Amino acid sequence: MNLELKHIVEALIFASDEPVDTATIVNIIKSIDKEKEELELYTLIENAIDELNEFYDSNGTAFRIIKIAKGYQFATKPAFSRYVGFMNTERKQKRLSQAALETLAIIAYKQPITKPEIEKIRGVNADYILSTLLEKNLICIKGRAETVGRPLLYGTTDEFLKYFGISDLSDLPKPREIEEILNDESFLEQKKRLLMNLIEDEDQLELDFNENEENGSEERNNNGKDET
Repeated sequence: MNLELKHIVEALIFASDEPVDTATIVNIIKSIDKEKEELELYTLIENAIDELNEFYDSNGTAFRIIKIAKGYQFATKPAFSRYVGFMNTERKQKRLSQAALETLAIIAYKQPITKPEIEKIRGVNADYILSTLLEKNLICIKGRAETVGRPLLYGTTDEFLKYFGISDLSDLPKPREIEEILNDESFLEQKKRLLMNLIEDEDQLELDFNENEENGSEERNNNGKDET
């Protein structure tokens, strides 16, 4: 294996914010080195990734290259997931509500699926949740159903795969596996921690609101005194 090629592959995957697929790596290398055979490059790149992971494993690193959302990306090993997961619980931008998670699960397992079908399963209106999931690019419109009114069909996106750290929809846990996860002690502990974070966030918002109200009231009183 050409050592330079291996390092090129490593550098490209490391430098990319998004999962990078083999075709993209091939195109970049071909743009710089036009003498490389394209078909041969596909095999060499796959082999390079395998060799890099063997190197990482043999040297006891905390990371490796994984296939996710049809591309490759660096990721920490499962042994460290609890620590990384704890650090990431503070990310507020992508935190999903229980309703959003339920709707997303229905779409993931039943796709393509229409809004009326989602609402029939959940028993509540899905307009706001679907709008939120579309905005976060976790779902997309796949077409229209061949039924009365031709309602829109929804399905998951590559962003969904990245969000949940899976390579393909076939990697989703089976219903039996989900039940085991829900009963797992570490999952229950993480769920409790997330709930505590949410409560703390709500308490902080209430404190900030009350503080702003007090400051506003004090300012109004001072202005009244100045006018008199």
